[in-house]
Amino acid sequence: MFYGEYSHSIDRKGRLILPAKFREVAKNNFIDKFFVTRGLDKCLFMFSEEEWKSQENKFKAISFTKQEGRTFNRIYFSGAVDVIPDKQGRILLPQYLKDFAGIKREVIIVGISNRIEIWSAQGWEEFYANSRQSFEGIAEKLVDN
Repeated sequence: MFYGEYSHSIDRKGRLILPAKFREVAKNNFIDKFFVTRGLDKCLFMFSEEEWKSQENKFKAISFTKQEGRTFNRIYFSGAVDVIPDKQGRILLPQYLKDFAGIKREVIIVGISNRIEIWSAQGWEEFYANSRQSFEGIAEKLVDN
């Protein structure tokens, strides 16, 4: 559903504009609301409301009697915020989420099929530089022919 890599900036009012292709996908799929939360690898995860509910059901099933389950759910859900893009496709990211991801002004927005990831430009560059060499090896381990 969401694909590609886009470079954007946070404006003076702290808003981030979603890529035009993502706005088009949202419009065509009747997506009005998104949820943004702390992701993995120092990025933010952004889900459509429908996908958020699916993810929420999976994570709610993690036993709260397990320390790792409590820790993950506390950090993941306490960071969550619902956002509704304005008419220009802009969303406001809370400061605590920007701080978590190290976002200052320049961001990279990445479509990962069922979610959007929001990275600081520097964070994405570092991740990509450190990961691209192992891409083929990872594919061999994960993808069945």
